[in-house]
Amino acid sequence: MPIASGALMGPMTDEFVRSIHRYVAGWGLDLIDFAKGQRKDDVAQGYLADHDGSEAVLFVGRAQEKARVFRTEKRVDRRTGSAYPWLVKTTAMVNHFYFYAFDDDFGPFFIKFSSYFPYTAKVCFNGHHFAQRQAAKAGVGFEALDNGFLACQDPAALAAIARRLSAARIDAFCRKWLRQLPHPFSPADRRAGYRYAVSVLQAEFSLTQVLDRPLSGRLFFEQVIRDNLDAGRADQVSLIFDRRIIPATPGRFRTRVITEGVIPSLHVDYKHSRIKQYFKLERALRTECTVNDTTDFGIGRLLHNLPALGQVGFAANRRLLEVQRTSSDPIAGADAYDRICRPVTVDAQRAAALRFDAPVTQALLQALIVLRLLHNGFANRDLRALLAPLLGLPPAAMTQGRMTYHLRRLRLHGLIERIPHTHRYSVTDVGLAAAIFLTRIHHRVLHIGMAHLADPGPSPPAIRRALDNLNRQIDHLTTSVVPAA
Repeated sequence: MPIASGALMGPMTDEFVRSIHRYVAGWGLDLIDFAKGQRKDDVAQGYLADHDGSEAVLFVGRAQEKARVFRTEKRVDRRTGSAYPWLVKTTAMVNHFYFYAFDDDFGPFFIKFSSYFPYTAKVCFNGHHFAQRQAAKAGVGFEALDNGFLACQDPAALAAIARRLSAARIDAFCRKWLRQLPHPFSPADRRAGYRYAVSVLQAEFSLTQVLDRPLSGRLFFEQVIRDNLDAGRADQVSLIFDRRIIPATPGRFRTRVITEGVIPSLHVDYKHSRIKQYFKLERALRTECTVNDTTDFGIGRLLHNLPALGQVGFAANRRLLEVQRTSSDPIAGADAYDRICRPVTVDAQRAAALRFDAPVTQALLQALIVLRLLHNGFANRDLRALLAPLLGLPPAAMTQGRMTYHLRRLRLHGLIERIPHTHRYSVTDVGLAAAIFLTRIHHRVLHIGMAHLADPGPSPPAIRRALDNLNRQIDHLTTSVVPAA
């Protein structure tokens, strides 16, 4: 054309929109106008609930959204005073068309087209859905965890399936659907070389660790949040993302704890990218590295760079978990408490619990602290001499059978061990540490804390005043929300 003008784009846009309406009418699809603020995925889930799993377009959605566009503006030549048109990049609110579909290999996905030049398009799919579809076809049994896996009969086969999600396969998937859907570029345009190039707008790399004891997992994650609020510091981010950070490095480095409902999530930011960690459906610890700009890591945007991005994302997930593993492990703490205080079975020998609040348990633990000082260990009579007065009993009241019972319990719980070829015992390192910790907690926290709570005096301790205030607030809430009879 003799003049490059935005007016030339109008006929292209009109024909593209008409082709979308013809496609919708020809296939008998619903055309949904998305309301402002409406969750598009919620609409899609309604269609997926009734879908039979065959390959098809489910519906088409339309929404006005901001897009980068080319427009013509009027300019004036300063020398001649003549006006001329000039193409500029700008933004505008234009209609976008969403094609929600179901693919035989990739499962549910959508393609979004801008209806204005240069007709940018976005493809969004989930790699877990791809893996689930392929596993079902291969006869690999699994239990889904939303967009993940809760259990799998053959993890090695599932890993092999996941590795088949290559850049070439994704490109073929995109080209397949671009051939089937209404296209903004005519066949002549495409023959002239005007076609879409697939690049990475956003990529998420996730690691889902399913726990056999979800309650312990929730305790672990809540402790992780408390212990890793500084994970967003520049030095920590540098360690997690394996990137050198200098004062001139752009972006904010921070840790955020976001609570949606009662489910907290931990966010660590690096430039435009971030790691999000949360407790998924109360069953698994989910760690997700989201790359929003591939150049944050010196990697190009085109799809063939996906393997390099994967190395960055998965490595960052594991580094964050390693940082957390070394800083907090309440699951291990819960296991240690169970081994010491709850009933145990060792080599078919069962030992009763060492109840933390039982007087005999506290007496045994106090005796162990003293017995650890003996350089050649201790015997039955040594323990009896210490234990009886701690329980307020004469040594004669502690029978031989009773002492044997206590020694056996302490040994099976790992607090003491027999010295080979003797009838003497030594206190283990675990036994000493547990004895010191549990006796201090019992005497300095439990007893003193309960005394403060029970103090009815005119000037009760702060903890008692806080509890009284909590009770008053609960009483007030109860009377305000419960209707009168």
